Amino acid sequence: MTITRTTETELNVAPGSVVRVRDEDWLVTSVEKSVDGTLIRVQGLSELVRDTTAAFYSALDAIEVVDPARSKVVADDTPNYRRARLFLETTLRKTPTPQSAEYLTVSTRMLSRNLKYQQIAVAKALDTKNIRPRILIADAVGLGKTLEIGMILSELVKRGRGERILIVTPRHVLEQMQHELWCRFALPFVRLDSAGIQKIRQKLPATRNPFTYYKRAIISMDTLKSPRYRAQLGKLHWDAVVIDEAHNVTNTQAMNNELARVLAPNTEALILASATPHNGRNESFAEILRLLDPTAVRPDGTFDPKHVENLIIRRHRHSPEVSQEVGADWAEREEPDNRLVSASAAENAIAEELSDVWLYPEGKPAPYSGQNGALFSWILAKAFLSSPAALLETVTERLRKLDADSPSEAKETEALKRLSKLTEAANTGESAKYSELVSYLKKIGVGKGSPKRAVVFAERVATLKWLQETLPKALSLKPENVGLLHGGLSDVEQQSIVDQFKRGNSLLRVLVTGDVASEGVNLHAECHHLIHFDIPWSLIRIEQRNGRIDRFGQRQKPQITTLLLNPHNTRFSGDIKVLTRLMEREYEAHTVLNDVASLMGQYSVKQEEDAIRDVLLGKKDFEDVVGAPDAEPDTGDLWGFLDFEALKDGAKTETIPVEKPLGLYSTDLDFLDEALNEAFGDPHKVLGWTVHAGHGLAELNPPIDLQHRLGYLPQDYLSERRVTERLKLATTVDAGTRELNRARESDDMSWPEAHYLGPLHPVLDWASDRALSSMSRSEVLVVRGDVDAAQVLLMGTLMNRRGQVVSKAFIAVDFPDPSNPTFCLSEPLGDLGEHLSSIGVDAKATNPGPVTVNGLQTLLSQAVESARHTMQLTFEAAANSANQRLQAWKDRATGWTQLSFDFAQRAEVKKQRERVSEEQRIAESLAPAQRLVRPLLIVVPRATPVAVPEGADQ
Repeated sequence: MTITRTTETELNVAPGSVVRVRDEDWLVTSVEKSVDGTLIRVQGLSELVRDTTAAFYSALDAIEVVDPARSKVVADDTPNYRRARLFLETTLRKTPTPQSAEYLTVSTRMLSRNLKYQQIAVAKALDTKNIRPRILIADAVGLGKTLEIGMILSELVKRGRGERILIVTPRHVLEQMQHELWCRFALPFVRLDSAGIQKIRQKLPATRNPFTYYKRAIISMDTLKSPRYRAQLGKLHWDAVVIDEAHNVTNTQAMNNELARVLAPNTEALILASATPHNGRNESFAEILRLLDPTAVRPDGTFDPKHVENLIIRRHRHSPEVSQEVGADWAEREEPDNRLVSASAAENAIAEELSDVWLYPEGKPAPYSGQNGALFSWILAKAFLSSPAALLETVTERLRKLDADSPSEAKETEALKRLSKLTEAANTGESAKYSELVSYLKKIGVGKGSPKRAVVFAERVATLKWLQETLPKALSLKPENVGLLHGGLSDVEQQSIVDQFKRGNSLLRVLVTGDVASEGVNLHAECHHLIHFDIPWSLIRIEQRNGRIDRFGQRQKPQITTLLLNPHNTRFSGDIKVLTRLMEREYEAHTVLNDVASLMGQYSVKQEEDAIRDVLLGKKDFEDVVGAPDAEPDTGDLWGFLDFEALKDGAKTETIPVEKPLGLYSTDLDFLDEALNEAFGDPHKVLGWTVHAGHGLAELNPPIDLQHRLGYLPQDYLSERRVTERLKLATTVDAGTRELNRARESDDMSWPEAHYLGPLHPVLDWASDRALSSMSRSEVLVVRGDVDAAQVLLMGTLMNRRGQVVSKAFIAVDFPDPSNPTFCLSEPLGDLGEHLSSIGVDAKATNPGPVTVNGLQTLLSQAVESARHTMQLTFEAAANSANQRLQAWKDRATGWTQLSFDFAQRAEVKKQRERVSEEQRIAESLAPAQRLVRPLLIVVPRATPVAVPEGADQ
């Protein structure tokens, strides 16, 4: 092995290089150049450091680079050239996909449906028009944003841009997100909920930043608000950050926004997800755009739709690329069942009191002693329409704040006490709406001994608790059959109840929940009945609720039922009809557009509630506030330039190219099996390695080094399935799906017994490292093939200043004249896999014995030099393309900066200018800077003589 010691100015190292640092050999996995020198991250190769990782700065350590042109030539003596094929496969698996690649790789081979509309979202996130992957996934409710996130992250990992990832979600979906990403994409995340943080505190010193210990974490925004974590976030750089339900970070005065502003500039890839990102206020929407790209919003607060479209993807169920694919995997809704329930005598008495005293007092104001009595009156009415228990709670809380001896508050106190007395009578007596709920649940089959399930939504916690307490007896169920979910529960409690309801054999039959479950939670797996016990005064909220069961993957027609109390009081009952029409309009919009936000034009739950209140107060007409759905929406709508114009010309229905696997191994299982045989000789005896081909399963006993790698998997999965004792793998998509379904139907297990063996599974990386542990990375193997003369196969990579692969190419260098080793012909290869197959270097190849390597060492250095010249034009074209994209962004940034001087006094513009300056610095680091050529394999004609071992008879 030849070592070249380099100085800082001439250091040319990239991922895939072999270096010697501190007298040990290391494989470079990432490179980043900074003002302090070159930072390389490495994995140990030599005996003392094997399977360990480290980081070295060139300013502190002498980094000696192994010259690839002087790699040692070694004959492959393994059956079927197993070692050569393993080396090729492993090298290409570990080499990141180029950033310029316009095709998808591993995301299409995961445990999820290969739906084109989801592939379109992934391709847009990776679009090279943006200098970094930045996207807002604004797909409507139910399209599978979590799957799209998983696909994007898996592609980033394959591109060497996903080592450190942070995911921020609402706390009740932490477990759901973690479960989906690991089970479907083999992306392990540490869940930092309250229980997870407690475990970390037991492991780490109090001063240790947990985000430096765990490279991939999933956490709630509420937890990030802790001063401890908030201070640590600004010191860290992430490869990717995901913020789910991103509409919660648009308020520039809120802590959520402050945290998002800390994260956005400190990550290369930023994925925001929200079905309702636009609340109708351009300044709020602009805040989301600034997080993605600070130049997207002009200094005056406006933005260019064409530029914004590069950052956003938004579809709904009836978008062309969606509607043609969902089919039977998204059953159409049944007609909604909106039930007007005649109030009981006690409830009618309350309605009369509310109408005469609070809502429509003739010739006198309502008795409310504070400001805006009309608003409080409708707060009472809304509580009443939820349940007597909710109204009693509202009245009681208000009475606690009043002083009965105060003349200004005496009238309100008296009125509230009278209302309280009427409400107590209703609360202890019969509730018509409750009776209708019980009757309906029995009708659809919810009850003792039945597997039928239903989710019941209500806005008030008092209503939810009342339903949880009373429904078991009314339905002949046990208390554990009725679950309660609301925002007052801890994150662990929220995740637990959601997980239970999704399991097929769970004891839960009825889930009563507040609107905390209206965002992000998937409840459709075992449930297709949803009941609105009260009605939100917002189309957006209604759609969000319905989307819990009406979503992709729902195979039974979801039934949405609404219960609405209908008192005798004519004025009150007239207002009830407004809410009934709201439910009808939501269904009409769902049928035509699958997008309700445009009907009211408010794009915010609160603003929609305010508008409906104006209708109830008689200030506005319902038709003016809630427009009728139109099959051809106004292109002036906030989303018109995204949804419809681009779709008309078919721009979003194009086929997304997918990378073809190398082809040396037909499946990941074949690769794993051969790697284990190479590493352990008899893996069945050493590891208990067993393949159950008929069932699509395989299993082994993890040795110590694999146990260490598995330690970063989800802790619940490790403990529940005892993975470090026996690792079970599902080796086909059908088997993986079957195992997921079994886990969902389990009484006490939420994780599949056998985990899907996807291309990013850590066991594959471990097995390949073990298989090649006896082979130096500075060696080049020689095999026989169907070639006329010696041929050297090489790979060249072009990297940017951060060590990320910008472009990749393969070269075949032929030496047609054995008598003249200086004469060679160099030719680019379009597809390395096809070339290897054409020359017979595949699993069917036979190895009659190692070839003699005499003279081949001379060819290697000549081949490397020739490949460098051949790749020159390819790399120049790739570099020019990359530089043009960077220059276009720099020009836009420069133009933005010049415009900003006219608004220099605005605090927001000053902050934005800082972000633009930082983005320009990052852009410089993404410019192509380094090239590396690596020999992969030497192929000689099949007639080449077998090498005679030393000491053998001649």
